[in-house]
Amino acid sequence: MELMRLLSKTCLYGIRAALFVASVEDRKFVSIRRISSELGISFYFLTKILQTLTHHKIMVSYRGPNGGVSLARSASDITLMELIDIIETENCLNECVLGLEGCGEGVPCPLHDEWSVARDGIKNMFSGTTLAELGRKIKDDGFRLIS
Repeated sequence: MELMRLLSKTCLYGIRAALFVASVEDRKFVSIRRISSELGISFYFLTKILQTLTHHKIMVSYRGPNGGVSLARSASDITLMELIDIIETENCLNECVLGLEGCGEGVPCPLHDEWSVARDGIKNMFSGTTLAELGRKIKDDGFRLIS
């Protein structure tokens, strides 16, 4: 059982889909059906997530027989933190780990100091990690995107 999930399922699927697209050679358009099938994500749910990424200019979409989605910019210019900021409506990386309103330096929760350090480390990791880096791990090192 998970003690705490940092990112929503929507965000995790969005990141996985973006990584899948980033791992495709020559920045070709990838059909949403293919992404859905290979990652085991509902086509309709994935379509909604990709619409959000397209709206925020992370992806571009193309209709037609050879259509699908592709990255709008170089994978080396897109960080995981950018994806998280776009997809997460309630970003836990900006919230109290215990869910207490008003938690901060003036009125901290019992875990405030420890969470601040851990949260900053996680934010730095996500901000310093690009789709290109992770896409290379998928292509070259055989890292996986599915359970």
